[in-house]
Parts: sequence; structure tokens; C-alpha cells
Amino acid sequence: MNNSIISDKATIGKNVSIGHFCIIEDDVVIGDNTVLRNYVELRRGTVIGEHCYIDSRVSSSGNCQIGDHVIVRYDSIIARGVRIDDHAYICPKLMTNNLNTEKDSIGGAYIGKHAFIGTSCVLQHGISIGNHAVIGALSFVNKDVPTSEVWYGNPATFRKKKGN
Repeated sequence: MNNSIISDKATIGKNVSIGHFCIIEDDVVIGDNTVLRNYVELRRGTVIGEHCYIDSRVSSSGNCQIGDHVIVRYDSIIARGVRIDDHAYICPKLMTNNLNTEKDSIGGAYIGKHAFIGTSCVLQHGISIGNHAVIGALSFVNKDVPTSEVWYGNPATFRKKKGN
């Protein structure tokens, strides 16, 4: 935990590994057996489940939830209100937001169980990614993605049912 700043009002589970230069604010909860790499910034109200891997330079805006057994790769931004369900895999450089064009906070995206989000994706505010869904790299997702569907593109569109 070299040079990390960890609030005494954060709740850190058992066997948690925290890298260098991390910032963990008040009311952050980190579940057992979770790994935080270097330069991770977790704002107030971020909740991370058990057995997660949060890679270097991941930032949360706070008041977001990450389930159990989730992997979030480097340089990702998890906006306020985003919920990532269990066993999701987030490739590097995910960008989420929770504001509309008038700068009103209207809620972050929901990423379902076992969903896979490709590299450098942008998830628009308030959308839902279904369980087992796949989002291809470099996609801009501005609509709900149903369970077990594959979407990609800019804007992302339906391509096929998973497994077909």
C-alpha cells in the first residue's frame, strides 16, 4: 500500500491487495480477496464485491456497485450510478457516464452477469447490458442490449444471438 491514501471510514475485506498510489475515499467497501492494482481511485460510496480484479488506473465517480468475481481492466472510468453484476469482464478503457446533454444526472449503465465489454467502449447513461451479452471493441452503446446478444459498432447495433 505504498503511497496510497485510504480513508479510515472505508471498509476493506480480508486478503485485499492494494497497489501503489491508490485513493480510497469514505464509505468505500471492498470485498474479500479483491485485488486493486496501482493508481486506482475509488470515490465515496463505491462498493466492490469479493474476488474482483481492478486493474491500474481504474477510477470510479462514487456511488457505484461492482459485483463479485468482476474484472475491470486498466484505464476504465466507472461513473456514478453504474452497476456491474457478478462475473462481468470489462476490457481496458471503458468509459461510462451518468449525465445527459443538459448535465442532469440520470443514472449510470447496468452491466449484467457474465457480460463481456470490449476494449475502448463507451456506455451511454441509463442503458442496460443484459446477462451474457457481448459488446465488441470500440463500440458506442446508446440502447439497451438484451441478454445473450452480440452488439458492436458506432452506434452499436445487434449482430447476432450469442452462440449462433
